Amino acid sequence: KAPNPDGFMQRWLLLEPIQVQVRSNQQLTDSFVQANLKKEYFPNQFTVIPRDGDKVNVGGAELMWRAVDATGYNVNLFHFATGLKKPAYNAVYWAVTIVNCPQEVRSVRLSVGSNPASIWWVNGKEVIALYGDRHMLVDDGVSKRLTLNKGENVVRAAVINSPGLSNMCARFLDDE
Repeated sequence: KAPNPDGFMQRWLLLEPIQVQVRSNQQLTDSFVQANLKKEYFPNQFTVIPRDGDKVNVGGAELMWRAVDATGYNVNLFHFATGLKKPAYNAVYWAVTIVNCPQEVRSVRLSVGSNPASIWWVNGKEVIALYGDRHMLVDDGVSKRLTLNKGENVVRAAVINSPGLSNMCARFLDDE
């Protein structure tokens, strides 16, 4: 699906939430977020290109990948989980989308927002991370300049949610 008029990615594959232990007073520090979002929960989690309905086993639970379209600029992970009658709190959410480029695009930045903390990868390389218990803001974090390849480019995100709402948004920005 094409980005919306402001460039926000609209179609994502989301894995049903992975339950994790987050204490009520746990600070979403760099080390805590890195440990929880880079932990291997399922095979090939950093390379898989899932399809709607694919399943993975995480700690004995079978979780399904589901295609979700943003309703504006953001994906509401809290509503995604509660709509499936899954726990929305103390959860890690995995998201994947493909950005198709008709030609190589140089000097763009991945611009993201998340509630709360997240790590983002483009074509297998970590490009940005947001830490702390934060509200989602558009363009809250912006990566260093990168190049999108001609053809498919894989954008992957992992978002951790302690008690509270959870959202994410992403778009690429050029010099203009």
